[in-house]
Amino acid sequence: MHRSHLKRLLTVLVAVLAVVLAAASPAAASHPDKPKPTIVLVHGAWADGSSWAKVTSRLLDDGYTVRVPPNPLRLLSTDAATIRDFLSTLSGPIVLVGHSYGGAVITNAATGNPNVKALVYVDAFAPAAGEPIFPLAGADSALAVPPENVFDFVPYPGAPAGDVDLYLKRDTFLTSFASGVPRREAENLYPSQRPLTLSAGFEPSGTPAYDTIPSWYVLGTRDLIITPEAQLFMATRANSKITRIKAGHLGLISNPAPITKVIEQAARATR
Repeated sequence: MHRSHLKRLLTVLVAVLAVVLAAASPAAASHPDKPKPTIVLVHGAWADGSSWAKVTSRLLDDGYTVRVPPNPLRLLSTDAATIRDFLSTLSGPIVLVGHSYGGAVITNAATGNPNVKALVYVDAFAPAAGEPIFPLAGADSALAVPPENVFDFVPYPGAPAGDVDLYLKRDTFLTSFASGVPRREAENLYPSQRPLTLSAGFEPSGTPAYDTIPSWYVLGTRDLIITPEAQLFMATRANSKITRIKAGHLGLISNPAPITKVIEQAARATR
């Protein structure tokens, strides 16, 4: 009787051990011993780091370390250098995310950095070597009209000859840049827009990081600033994993949940 009971107990213990080992196997777990990557969010033109607020809060709730360094919006090469220097202060794996012009910045800033394991583009420019960003917006972009119809030109100290800060005109900002954002929220965003220099929009890009780093792309199918067709061209060329969402150019504000999901997919792929 005693031996029979002991045999049954051993059988149960063996079964339980098998379940535990299976649960701990690589097939059932995503290497829990590896740290979560740091998520670095880079904002675009006519915005600042607060444009990422709704995505940031979701990532923090899910246990990620998040950094949102300021993008100077002065010149593509120096903006990329600023973000590159910031990345150099971080240890461990990094997922680098760029919105709009921020996509061009991360394309240059991540090149050659072994800690950047994934790039995520959100309604963003993903230029090839030698390409400036403005022509990549698409033939039907709200920006593809006479500049004086879209921008307010503002001088800035120390500007090279002919260079100016570009502010979006109110109508362009509200109806095209912030399309899909509740009107009152868009009206609150307009006064605090941060300008991009004219020269930043026409400086040729450098060697693209997406040639060597896996990338994801969130494509806003209602974007009026970087057209969906232009986004698809750039995302396909970069061999990005594409997710389409029904959102305008500021999907990170109007539709933060699916964008957060894509960022976290990229983060899990690094582990």
